[in-house]
Amino acid sequence: MTRPIARVLALLEILQSGGTRTVAELAGRLDVDERTVRRYVDHLRDLDVPVRAVRGRHGGYRLSPGYRMPPLMLTDEEALAVLLGLVAGRRAGLITTSVAAAESAVAKIRRVLPDAVGQRLDALLEIAGFTAPPRPALTAEAGVLLTVAEAARDRRPLEIAYTAGHGGASERVVHPYGVVAHSGRWYLSGFDSAGGQVRTFRIDRIRTVEIGAGTFDVPAGFDPAERVLSALAETPYEHEVSVRIRSAPERIRSVFPPSVASLETITGGEPWVRARIRAQRLDWIPPLLAALDQPFVVEQPGALRDLVRALAERLARHAADG
Repeated sequence: MTRPIARVLALLEILQSGGTRTVAELAGRLDVDERTVRRYVDHLRDLDVPVRAVRGRHGGYRLSPGYRMPPLMLTDEEALAVLLGLVAGRRAGLITTSVAAAESAVAKIRRVLPDAVGQRLDALLEIAGFTAPPRPALTAEAGVLLTVAEAARDRRPLEIAYTAGHGGASERVVHPYGVVAHSGRWYLSGFDSAGGQVRTFRIDRIRTVEIGAGTFDVPAGFDPAERVLSALAETPYEHEVSVRIRSAPERIRSVFPPSVASLETITGGEPWVRARIRAQRLDWIPPLLAALDQPFVVEQPGALRDLVRALAERLARHAADG
């Protein structure tokens, strides 16, 4: 039978507060019977936790004098997974406990990490921005991500070797203005010395990275998350889509976020908005237009009009079959 690990750990925490605890007291605090308390004690002993039985009228259980939990031995990747799960889950509204409980859990984990790993994770948590709830796999190598975060926090230049989406390799110096997590990937937004302008880099495409000498200033009012979303929306794709929609921009944004579409309000007459979308494929757009449930006109490309008609025909057939 699987032991409830949470209560076993709660027992360890009670014992670490010091003194001898009677079986009855432990059973009451853990909301279990005395036999279950003894099983939990056996489980701690199986984990090499030195729990001593104290006999007599005031007997019970206590930890051996001087025992302290050993440092939490986590790799960079493991520590990154635990802390980001807590922080990102809290910011995305996925953790239903109180804010205080989540902050307390982060603080406890941070406290038992080795100093070197802890300081680097502090840099990431301090500098990172989240544009949306993350997907399960964040593909950037932990060492690279943590180095980039350190440099962004301390405003130090980075010397990176980068592989672009088309496969071209380059070496450049970047002033990292911010680090952003979006849709399962990490992005670096900053000034690129090679191009003389602000650029967005996917961190999983950085092959090597070193922190350089000197410091820099971040432009006043610069928003890394906004910059990343804008850069993604402006990235060239195979299809240039233009759809005129009769709806409020706020409603359109509920289906087409800034990273997907740029919106342009058409002045005069009825409230039409032109949505411009860059896409590698077109098949995902008709279902979203249908979900929007507002009048629209496909301006380009013609292939999208064909896909919309095909979806309408399928829906009509499904409705007739029902």
